[in-house]
Amino acid sequence: MTQLLVSVRSAREAQAALRGGAALIDVKEPAYGSLGRASDEVIADVVRVVAGRRPVSAALGEFLDTCADALPSCKNSLTYLKWGLSRYEDWEGDVWQDELGAAIGELARQQLKPRVVAVAYADWRRARAPTPRKVCSFAATHPVGAFLIDTWKKDGSTLLDWLPLHEIERLCARCRAAGVPVALAGSLGPAEIRTLMPLRPDWFAVRGAVCQGRRRDAVVEESEVRQLAQLFRS
Repeated sequence: MTQLLVSVRSAREAQAALRGGAALIDVKEPAYGSLGRASDEVIADVVRVVAGRRPVSAALGEFLDTCADALPSCKNSLTYLKWGLSRYEDWEGDVWQDELGAAIGELARQQLKPRVVAVAYADWRRARAPTPRKVCSFAATHPVGAFLIDTWKKDGSTLLDWLPLHEIERLCARCRAAGVPVALAGSLGPAEIRTLMPLRPDWFAVRGAVCQGRRRDAVVEESEVRQLAQLFRS
């Protein structure tokens, strides 16, 4: 069954998302980009509020801008970690595969709980990121926790403005065949979700769609989360 993932920037927003019916709580700081990292304090506050009632994921920024060892202090209370892969196409070869694979291996070596999410940007050309097909192939052949398709630049365009429906369907099918959960994001609202629902992703990931005025830099509203969650149940 497809579920609702809500990205929050505070413990208060996490409470609203929980009450509204979110199945997975994701922590990010939208002011810092698509996968902007929140402070360790905010991540820990969200984990405390959720209190094990739902899985919690954390966005950790772009992989080239961070250190894979710099994990949140409450890392073992998280289910998923995710980094963006922008600017990796400026490098020769598929360096990102080695580096992301090494991060996955290090988490396993330390026996840490969270799993890495392989993130593909639908607008990969302007993000100078690996293509969604390459990231999907990586996800299907490595021990990742999930595969996420998102948009890098938040400018009002949506996932469907950057990838045709048949290509998204192909990516979902490849991951499903490999047993990899799939999340679809990218400024999705009710109309886009209805279009994408037949693809049966594991999650639709939203923020702006459940914020005041549909602005991702505004506050998550319980009523907006509940209304969107009702769309899933219907």
